[in-house]
Amino acid sequence: QAEDGIRDRSPSRGLGDVYKRQDIAYTVQENPKRFVGLGTIPMQDEKLAVKELERCIQQLGFSGVQIGSNINGENLSSSKFFPIFEAASDLNASIFVHPWDIMGKNQMEKYWLPWLVGMPAETSRAICSMIFGGVFEQLPDLRVAFAHGGGAFPATVGRIQHGFNVRPDLCAIDNNIAPTDYLGKFWVDSLVHDMEMLRYLIDKLGDKKITLGSDYPFPLGEQIPGSMIEKSDLKSSIKENILYKNALDWLGLSHDHFS
Repeated sequence: QAEDGIRDRSPSRGLGDVYKRQDIAYTVQENPKRFVGLGTIPMQDEKLAVKELERCIQQLGFSGVQIGSNINGENLSSSKFFPIFEAASDLNASIFVHPWDIMGKNQMEKYWLPWLVGMPAETSRAICSMIFGGVFEQLPDLRVAFAHGGGAFPATVGRIQHGFNVRPDLCAIDNNIAPTDYLGKFWVDSLVHDMEMLRYLIDKLGDKKITLGSDYPFPLGEQIPGSMIEKSDLKSSIKENILYKNALDWLGLSHDHFS
């Protein structure tokens, strides 16, 4: 997370000293062939968010930022967030969307349902909001990746498309392009815990739009990141895409960046 270290511009302090107060930026600076950094931005204040986004990319050398699936209950389709996405596109910054502030959490606390049910729904909420809100249509070069294999979206895209077809008066009010037209235009990670589901994702999104996901160090993460992919019978070229090439594409980096 990018915090306030850059404020101290005293000539007696080197940039490395400043970065040490911002652990991710310092880690990337010290190990550029091992790490790429993402920042966080105050999405609740769009002007400050754009300012911090610019700092993350232009001063700290990050490749993008991570945001939540909603912002204080507001969907990502809200017009107030569009200038942030527009700035990210202009800055060539990647965006990673991770579910949080789960809707309905207080109604389903038992059985860990917020994490098992709510998080996948939150991610679908974010994807649908950006599709129906026209964010992807207006910013075709914006590079966005969604956590946990896109959550519930890939498995319910047929229902979403059908809803768009039968009730355009409700679904197509801000964007009249079919939801399925956006399959393959954003990234998801591979963290689905099931090989058949991963094959389904490859079929729906293509093998160049799925990046390795770990969810480290949380219990819903993969104990050995990438092991399911490496042990599979997928073609070696597809494995390479998912294990590292697609992530570099999403980050806007060359495939030999870490060579």
